[in-house]
Amino acid sequence: MSSTYKGYRFPREIISHCVWLYHRFTLSLREIELLMAERGIEVTYETIRTWCTRFGPEYARRLRRRQPQTGDKWHLDEVFVTIGGVRKYLWRAVDQHGNVLDILIQGKRDGKGTVKLLKMLDLG
Repeated sequence: MSSTYKGYRFPREIISHCVWLYHRFTLSLREIELLMAERGIEVTYETIRTWCTRFGPEYARRLRRRQPQTGDKWHLDEVFVTIGGVRKYLWRAVDQHGNVLDILIQGKRDGKGTVKLLKMLDLG
């Protein structure tokens, strides 16, 4: 894998760290540029974009493989939240491992929210 980094100005660790930040935390390229500048590494967002284009697909594949698989058992949560001073209803489908499968926010509390969420998940 080190041969794929040959000819680049920055070491493999910096390139892989920038690509990892971009794909793991969905940060913007400019945010990654600022994070690297705080560490004393001057790299432009355009360079990071080039790295992500070149090395990103492999990192994304590895991250997808590591994601936990959804379980076969799940339940529906209902949570009351206040957004901008308005009470909303948050419906969440959660599997047995605690992974959130999907969410839905509604202004009204009704059974239609459950039906919508089940249709979004293709479970109902």
